[in-house]
Amino acid sequence: MLNEALTVIQGAEAVFKVHYWGVNPCLYDNQPHKHSFFEICYVLDGEGQYSEEDTIYPLRAGTLFCSKPGITHQIRTEKGLNIVYIAFELDESISEDTIREAYHDLAMQGEVILYEAEDQPTVQLWLSLLIRDGHGSLPYAAVHSVAYALLVSFPAVFGTLTKSPVIRHKSTHVLMRRAKLYIRDNLSQALQLKDVANYLSVSERHLSRLFSEGIHESFTNFIRSERIRQAAHLLLSSDLPIKEIAEMTGFSSVHYFSRIFLMEKKVPPGRFRQKEKR
Repeated sequence: MLNEALTVIQGAEAVFKVHYWGVNPCLYDNQPHKHSFFEICYVLDGEGQYSEEDTIYPLRAGTLFCSKPGITHQIRTEKGLNIVYIAFELDESISEDTIREAYHDLAMQGEVILYEAEDQPTVQLWLSLLIRDGHGSLPYAAVHSVAYALLVSFPAVFGTLTKSPVIRHKSTHVLMRRAKLYIRDNLSQALQLKDVANYLSVSERHLSRLFSEGIHESFTNFIRSERIRQAAHLLLSSDLPIKEIAEMTGFSSVHYFSRIFLMEKKVPPGRFRQKEKR
């Protein structure tokens, strides 16, 4: 399936041409040879040796190794290796500079071999592609995305691609986002300042300051605005009674709901529904 469906793998930053995917449960010696493309292998079981030029690397279960373009290499084993492999090249003409440079660095100076790689995300991605139909297998729609993730992961796992800088939002931004989401998802509750602060594990004073400094609105006013916003949505999108809408959006009574709604929208809830639904 992989050799039929995944010969060209395209993502946001790169396009790869896959020459072949392979699984060999009992690979024996091969002759010294080289490729014009990358061939990356993972040893599932067995022992042997991998050589490049004059350097010999032992192979055992859990070993991930990379044969680079133009490098003469050979696998030797007396008892056979259970091995998976992929041969591919990057389409440099339509791939982003970062990926192109990463693969250039991999070809020139990347590590050849990585031992005890069983827990590497790269290996887990690869093995997930090999699970046959049934329990644990990937949905077909996900196969291409997983294969792309596998291919772009190789430069990092062999040590040539520095990790992209993580853009860290200020903690205040994250807290505000969490507070807003919590409020919007729980409008039917009382939503006291102390309750939301406790949920976020911050002090009431800190949470109050986040609202006043972050969105220039008090905690209380924000909740009231959200209640009215949701109430207006329900008035227009449903036939629910106004009393039920008031309860769902956290108002203690229909009278209080109507008064606040009139203050915000300049029209009572019932008239708002009739006017906007015409």
